[in-house]
Amino acid sequence: MALRILLVEDDPDIQRMVQLSLQFQGGHEVSVASGGKEGLEKAEQEKPDLILLDVMMPEMDGYETCRRLKANPATAAIPVVFLSARAQQSEIQKGRELGAIGYLVKPFDPLTLSSQLEAMLRS
Repeated sequence: MALRILLVEDDPDIQRMVQLSLQFQGGHEVSVASGGKEGLEKAEQEKPDLILLDVMMPEMDGYETCRRLKANPATAAIPVVFLSARAQQSEIQKGRELGAIGYLVKPFDPLTLSSQLEAMLRS
């Protein structure tokens, strides 16, 4: 099943890797926002099937972005998966408490990223 995925990530190299991985491994349509504020706007406009959200970003971090997504009735139902270099259990727990359906740790495997996201949506 092809998904419309919004990637909120400030690193251009990771943006490219995730886009290529999801497009070629899963046939998904990927749009990119380079920060939390832009991510909030695009989420409301595009209504993606899934938001893949970095934690460490300038201006607004991923946790605050997720908090605002879940507080907005227009975006509250969109599943969020964090993608972060922060791998501590407390960080993962914080993401879950904010309403994320999953938490992937960088570096991730581009060959399995698509199937991991699809599995999280099914569970």
